[in-house]
This record gives sequence, structure tokens and C-alpha cells, in this order.
Amino acid sequence: MMMLPEACVANILSFTTPADTFSSSSVSSVFRVAGDSDFVWEKFLPSDYSFLISTSTDHRSFSSKKELYRCLCESILIDNGRKFFKIDKLSGKISYILSPRDLSITWSDQRHYWSWKHRSDSRFSEGVELIMTDWLEIKGKIQTGVLSPNTNYGAYLIMKVTSRAYGLDLVAAETWIKVGNGEKKIRTSYLSCLDNKKQQMERLFYGQREQRMSTEEVVGNRRRGPEARDDGWLEIELGEFETGVEADNEVVMSLTEVKGYQLKCGIVIDGIEVRPKP
Repeated sequence: MMMLPEACVANILSFTTPADTFSSSSVSSVFRVAGDSDFVWEKFLPSDYSFLISTSTDHRSFSSKKELYRCLCESILIDNGRKFFKIDKLSGKISYILSPRDLSITWSDQRHYWSWKHRSDSRFSEGVELIMTDWLEIKGKIQTGVLSPNTNYGAYLIMKVTSRAYGLDLVAAETWIKVGNGEKKIRTSYLSCLDNKKQQMERLFYGQREQRMSTEEVVGNRRRGPEARDDGWLEIELGEFETGVEADNEVVMSLTEVKGYQLKCGIVIDGIEVRPKP
């Protein structure tokens, strides 16, 4: 193996994975040089990487395809700042984060319902905070053709709960994903973690709701609700779906709470992430 020419080693590595190529550099100097070649990393880059770079707000130049790959692993802002694009370093699988401006949020253009403003903790130029509503409806769309083929994906609403929040843990929201003409797979999730003291106060205000018991979804011994992320935000899983090989279907992702009719406020939306599931 050590006697193989560099071009032959590069060709072999191009049929492996980014993880294999990174680790192969310790085998020998031939593998290290071959593993740095543009020929290898061109195979690991998304087929439309030139278009992605052209729509990026980052106008850096790259000395090699490997350097470009590493940049995409750190994520880039594309589509006039409306999306984040990222690839997984070891697998090369594609992820997207759709910004709040890339989502359909009912009444988000009404100032007495939602507030748009710059947030220092947001990955985008602005976030949106719920001021007050009794009708919460958030939807996002993406095409399977821009994602990695033959991959199981999850969609996650990225959010925070503010200190002035209320009305979020009485009635569960419905979450669902629909691919093409397929059926919706409806699940439920609360918009905030359970706070017993606050919950008791809200029950006194709103009264007992029969719907609360009928829609509550329990995972293990706990209710389904937001999970903490490494970036300081919370996320609610909206559902999961599979991508095929050639079909390019529209994926619609949704979270709604329109049945409780109680006022709610105090969530901040930072987008929907679509990423491969482990």
C-alpha cells in the first residue's frame, strides 16, 4: 500500500468518507499529501458548492478545497442572510437553519402581536418575539433536493422563553411534518418546561382545561417540551423525515397552538433547523 502512487491513493480516499480521509493522514506522508488534494475534497463537497459560496455573505477566497470544506463545517450565512448552511465534518451531511424571516408566522407583521428586532444572541440579523396572541402558527419549508440523499432528518424549532412568558404550558402545541403529498405525522409538545408554581397560578386564572389532559404527550415520565441546545437556545423537535435518491419533494414543518384560545406570550424564535439525525 505504501508503494502506491499519490494519485492512486487520492482516488482511493475519494471513495471513503471525510472522517476516513482526516484520519488517514497519520498513515504516511503519501496519504497525508493525497488527503490534502483538491481531487479528494471535491468529492466530499456539495455538488452546488459554487452557488452556495456565491450567495454567501462571507466573500473569502479559499486556497484549497479542503479549506473550503472546513469553512462549510463552521457554517456560512447564505440567501441574503436568510439561511445558515452547514456540513457535518465527519460525514459531510448537509444541515440548514431557516431564519425567522424565512418562516411563515401568522400575524408576525402586526406589531401588537410580534416584535422584530436585533438580538445579540441571535445567529441572524434579527429575531422575533411573541408579544401576545391566542393563535400561534409557525411554518417552514425546504426542498429535499438541497439536503443529503438517503438520510433521516429531524426538524427543530429554535426558541427561548422570556421572563415575562405566560400561557405556554397549559395546552400542548401540535407539531407535524409533511413531505410532498404524504400524510402529516402529528405530535404534541409544550412550549415551556413545567413550572409547578407558575402552572398553579395559571390554572387559577384559566381554569381547568379538559383539552389539557387529552393533548398531553408524555415521554418516559416527563412531558414533551423544549430541550436545551449547546448554543444557549432551546429546541422543540417538530418531527422527522427521510430523503430519497432523486425525488425533490417539498417538506413543510409546522408548530401550531390554536385550540386553547388562551393568551400566551414570551417566546423568541430564532428559526428552524433541519439536520441529520444520529
